[in-house]
Amino acid sequence: MKKNIRTRVILLAFAVLVSILFFLPSMPWYSAFPDWWKKYLPSKGITLGLDLQGGIYLILEVEEDKAVENLTERTANYMKTDLDGKKLSVQSVKRTSPTEISIQYPESGPKKEDILKVIEAGFPSFSLKEEKPGELVFALGEAEIKRIKDNATTQALETIRNRIDQFGVAEPLIQRQGTNQIVIQLPGVKDPQRAKRLVGETAQLEFKLVDDASPIAAQLPFSVFSGQEENVVKEFQSKLPEGDEILFEKVVNKESNQVTKRPYLVKKRAVLTGDLLTDARVSIDQFNQSFVSITFDPTGAQMFAKVTAENVKKRLAIILDNVIYSAPVIQESIPSGRAQISGNFTTQDANDLAIVLRAGALPAPVRTLQDLTVGPSLGQDSIEKGVRATVIAGILVVIFMVFYYRLSGLIADFALILNLIVLVGALAALNATLTLPGIAGVILTIGMGVDSNVLIFERIREELRQGKPVRLAVDGGYQKAFLTIIDSHVTTLITAFILFMFGTGPIKGFAVSLCLGITINLFTALVGTKVVFDWINSRKKLERLSI
Repeated sequence: MKKNIRTRVILLAFAVLVSILFFLPSMPWYSAFPDWWKKYLPSKGITLGLDLQGGIYLILEVEEDKAVENLTERTANYMKTDLDGKKLSVQSVKRTSPTEISIQYPESGPKKEDILKVIEAGFPSFSLKEEKPGELVFALGEAEIKRIKDNATTQALETIRNRIDQFGVAEPLIQRQGTNQIVIQLPGVKDPQRAKRLVGETAQLEFKLVDDASPIAAQLPFSVFSGQEENVVKEFQSKLPEGDEILFEKVVNKESNQVTKRPYLVKKRAVLTGDLLTDARVSIDQFNQSFVSITFDPTGAQMFAKVTAENVKKRLAIILDNVIYSAPVIQESIPSGRAQISGNFTTQDANDLAIVLRAGALPAPVRTLQDLTVGPSLGQDSIEKGVRATVIAGILVVIFMVFYYRLSGLIADFALILNLIVLVGALAALNATLTLPGIAGVILTIGMGVDSNVLIFERIREELRQGKPVRLAVDGGYQKAFLTIIDSHVTTLITAFILFMFGTGPIKGFAVSLCLGITINLFTALVGTKVVFDWINSRKKLERLSI
């Protein structure tokens, strides 16, 4: 009997020791611990959720229709390139709607059959929709449009996750919601505006030729004040050559910090895009200015060399999300597959640009549906109130148990404290994220922590009323309450498991706390309190039990 008690005491002591070791990294003074401790013992603790340490909460909506439109636009450019490569000169290849591409060809030009052969071989997702004299119209099918939209949200999710991973946010929550929404929680972010800009930037990198040969280019103003771009576009819209557009470069006066915009007339068709990049990193030039150095993959390097060789002495605009960053003159062919983006960057701006370029462009723009910023002070206030509620709940339960069950109630309170110690240790061991609903789960566990003991004590009382000795009454009480305790805990565990499976964010936090709490409660109720009663009975034969 004594050997069995010793084994259970050692088991309880071991559980408490391990729980404390895992919980120590969650304490604010853990940073003062020696390095050897952090190297060989647990070094990760409980992570505070967004509502406790502050941060940002975003719901983004992927503009799926724009993804379809972007793909159609790019495909039109690729079709033109393929047809030119096959020596099939056509008048134009252009997108006429978000899902349709029109190819116009002269009657004396290439045969319709040859054009169809090239398109069917290289672009199977587009099928012939309409045939007119000198014109072929190709369109995406409904199944293909649905696939593109679904892939756009999936790709946007992965791209945003890659950006946030490189940004360095601990324990972010990034998940899909519905068909085209993405939920993002970034706890502990110190610069919310920078994070939002990094997450939401489309980062569509394009290289377009500047059309300096057009008379319209000479008529454009040298610069305009910020906010007047739309007026310039309206003024020249009717005069623009087909295939051209006006884009602007941001210019900042270093002395006055005044921002102006310089208009450029550029070709709509991009000669190269950022999807061929393999690397982007921040570098410093000879004037101590930050710029982003980019490297293309073999295909991109070959295309870049071809573009620069064919357009020597022309300007090539480097454009990110329809904003020109620079438009250098091509002095010679660049076969290395390397280029640089400069634009009066700060080191942080250049670093953020490198991050979004490495992670890749979003397949379509995203729109912010919900934007919530939780300040650290609000999170600290939530923690203080949560701790206060936990302490008050614990004190009330302790007082009630001692008042109602006397010495046995004190033993139940011991089980309650044991339950809390092991619970926080388990949360730390799992590196769980503690949220405000999670604290509610802990408080609920306090109530459930003595619920099992109430069932056991009532059974013990029944046994004592029947005149049984204390030792037999205690053993009988535990045996008779065992199945009832298991039944109540299993049903609650099933509910908590369903909440975890189908809930999101805070609901999952509540479910985790509840699942761990009721599981640990079984251990503390059936092992923790029983070993105390057995130890008391082993010391001396009790004639009466304070219950």
